[in-house]
Amino acid sequence: MPILNVKISQPASTALTHAVSETLLELTTRILRKKRELTAIAIDYVPPEHWIVGGRSLAEQGKNSFYFDIKVVDGTNTKDEKAQYIAEAFAALGQLLGNVHEESYIHVQDVRAQAYGFGGLTQEYRYIKAQP
Repeated sequence: MPILNVKISQPASTALTHAVSETLLELTTRILRKKRELTAIAIDYVPPEHWIVGGRSLAEQGKNSFYFDIKVVDGTNTKDEKAQYIAEAFAALGQLLGNVHEESYIHVQDVRAQAYGFGGLTQEYRYIKAQP
């Protein structure tokens, strides 16, 4: 049920899309306990000359970067799980991209169940409907 929006400072690549999505799926299911079959990932590629950190492009700095956010229902993950997820995702994407700028970001967004859903139904509705 989570959605991940990913930006990568690389030329578009099917192989990299596959590697990044598989890596994030594994981490999201293992650490955050989200269902693989309900996890959506959108990946955008940004040319390094169009990604600016500290007033200079990544191309000028000879660095790579990424940013992604993931939306999860509030209260479904602990602080420790989110911290582990951020640390492992940063390391994993750093290995995939190489020479990653420290100013690469991961944002785990806790969203209210009544304001978030898929298939036209909120997560709050799904929770209530599942109760006996």
